[in-house]
Amino acid sequence: MSESALPEGLLDLLRQVDTPTVCNAIEVAQGKRGFGRFTRGTMQHSQPGTAAIVGYARTARISGVAPSTEPPEVVRARRLDYFRAMAGGAGPTVAVVEDVDYPNCIAGWWGEVHVAVHKGLGLAGAVTNGVLRDLDVIDEGFPVLAGSIGPSHGYVHITEIGSEVSIMGMRVGQEDLIHADRHGALVIPAEVIPTLKQAVETVFANERIILDAARAPGFDITRLEKAWAKFEAERT
Repeated sequence: MSESALPEGLLDLLRQVDTPTVCNAIEVAQGKRGFGRFTRGTMQHSQPGTAAIVGYARTARISGVAPSTEPPEVVRARRLDYFRAMAGGAGPTVAVVEDVDYPNCIAGWWGEVHVAVHKGLGLAGAVTNGVLRDLDVIDEGFPVLAGSIGPSHGYVHITEIGSEVSIMGMRVGQEDLIHADRHGALVIPAEVIPTLKQAVETVFANERIILDAARAPGFDITRLEKAWAKFEAERT
């Protein structure tokens, strides 16, 4: 699916809202609780507070604890194939890279050089269960959501390109639509995309029932009970 296939205004809206809001909106669009295609645990964000990472996944797997057992020329060729794959696909795109050494990752694939390269290739950001480094010198405008922060690149090498990956409990396939920020990441199901904009607006409207009441002068338990009854009647 390409950017042009998204409903008008949805991409801009998704970049402006946080991932918890999108998570809630998906449940509104599905009409039920229990959506589960999101990351688990605390992750590290390279530029917290910046716009959300939104785009179609370009997937790969890496490893770095031990050297590759393949011939060096194969390793080098696969790395260039990886960059070609990352540069492909209709935008916006997001690099989603699984470190197969998790939870013992040491390889800082995401640092000054690779952030600059992926940004230059036109990707919107990256999501990984692996290591982020070079925090003080990486380019702005390419946020990375990572599993950890560390100093080394280890023996990092590409092991697979374009396959389904697992990031902190979230399964991601090539071309899945990703939303991510400092809270974590999720996969937006294709079937909710046509109604997702309306669902986000519904989430905001429902939350305002409680927030407006709680922030108004004279708020007390009686007003809370009244507002909460209305909130329960409206929300998913």
